[in-house]
Amino acid sequence: MNTTAKIRLYVDHPLGAGQCVALDRDQAHYLFGVMRQGTGAPVLLFNGRDGEWLAHVTQAGKRGGEVTCEAQTRPLQMPPDLWLLFAPIKKARTDFIVEKAAEMGAARICPVQTEFTNAERIRQDRLQAHAIEAAEQCGGTYVPEVCDLQKLDRLLEGWDADRQLMFCDEALTGRSSALAGSAVEKGGADGPWAVLIGPEGGFSDAERARLRDLPFAHPVSLGPRILRADTAAVAALTLWQMQLGDWR
Repeated sequence: MNTTAKIRLYVDHPLGAGQCVALDRDQAHYLFGVMRQGTGAPVLLFNGRDGEWLAHVTQAGKRGGEVTCEAQTRPLQMPPDLWLLFAPIKKARTDFIVEKAAEMGAARICPVQTEFTNAERIRQDRLQAHAIEAAEQCGGTYVPEVCDLQKLDRLLEGWDADRQLMFCDEALTGRSSALAGSAVEKGGADGPWAVLIGPEGGFSDAERARLRDLPFAHPVSLGPRILRADTAAVAALTLWQMQLGDWR
């Protein structure tokens, strides 16, 4: 029996030795129709709780199928307790932000509506599917939750002050991009954090003033140039991971 698997699938099902897992129609179409796999084919499964498991196809059909777990290949690897807050932009670029956040180790992805946000609604289920696909492709064993769109001011009203906020302020363009030493000392590498990226039009003066008044918010620059929102998300996550995350 072939034990080398390159195909990974996320399943919402407990995983363990001997566990049979039913495939839904879309998974069956991908595995058997697109990838041309059949009975006995190996596949890697993960569910965000039980790590990664090697399984083999025991039933193959056009509208469904079944795989059986054999052995765990990797334990669950949790990301840092990091949230990404961002203002949605055009559809393809919002998809990009969600995919890259999942790849780069965000534990939760929170679309927020600011004063200058163009999008008034999102498809949360579609963005969650993009996060799952990113985890499947990049070898992740955890899938971040994608929250529904919420207003930034309302989110800040209920904010847990123990979670430090790295506020990426375009008004600081050209200054040092390093997190201030006091912010690092206060939040610490093991404490909860969030990264906030503004909309294409930037934060309003009122939003910037409010954020600067929050004791848990730490304004930072992302370098000498103003970045597009999707680029800024990747740059900010990289900066945080290099200084405080699991890239160190």
